[in-house]
Amino acid sequence: MGRLNGKVALISGGARGQGEAEARRFVAEGARVVLGDVLETECRAVVESLGEAARGLRLDVTQEEDWARAVATAQDSFGRLDVLVNNAGIVRTGFLEETSLADYRAVIEVNQVGTFLGMRAVVPAMRESGGGSIINISSNAGIEGVQGVIGYVASKWAIRGMTKTAALELGRYGIRVNSVHPGGVATPMIGADDFDSVDQDAVWSAQPIPRVGQPEEIANLVLFLASDESSYSTGSEFVADGGGLAGSTGRGVDPN
Repeated sequence: MGRLNGKVALISGGARGQGEAEARRFVAEGARVVLGDVLETECRAVVESLGEAARGLRLDVTQEEDWARAVATAQDSFGRLDVLVNNAGIVRTGFLEETSLADYRAVIEVNQVGTFLGMRAVVPAMRESGGGSIINISSNAGIEGVQGVIGYVASKWAIRGMTKTAALELGRYGIRVNSVHPGGVATPMIGADDFDSVDQDAVWSAQPIPRVGQPEEIANLVLFLASDESSYSTGSEFVADGGGLAGSTGRGVDPN
């Protein structure tokens, strides 16, 4: 216990799924957290359950002013900011020729632009704190191609590249930047209507670890990257996908 004592973290998409699991893990290890989400009711419930160690606010990651407000909340409430977890994300399914420009842009705006805005927003506060850790949640779809989710794949590859560039630019300030690449995780995202046609058991049974991942398993990896235990790691990809990338290619979903 106490692996994050004294640290203050900002987590986007903190109302449920991986973001909620990360918040609970962080607080259990001594951190104070600011959770942002567009799901305000759900976010408020998580914050209330965490007590005085947590604050919450509406955070639309595509809006610069929302990011500025989130950073100010961390500094005003807890005096500093040490960790950012760019966790918020969406997916839209459909093959290339079926994907509308509106759907493609929606995914890019949240996943890619949101990550860019989050990183940019926290740099001054982290420099004031003497350094920090930025953890960008990508996907194993940011390392290989996946059929049926072209916008999602594009955004997750972009996160991987932005992570490396930010690591190069921010290392001089003591700010580390890494990306996390989960495979399938049991969150509301893979339970969405877009995935009704997917045989979930068949997807995960082909992996070396033949099951879907749990949010807490990803949270444990994010905890390591937020802590000083990962002090020599930056600009790197950390995969937690049950071995899915070990031998598979061309995976994907058929939304039809």
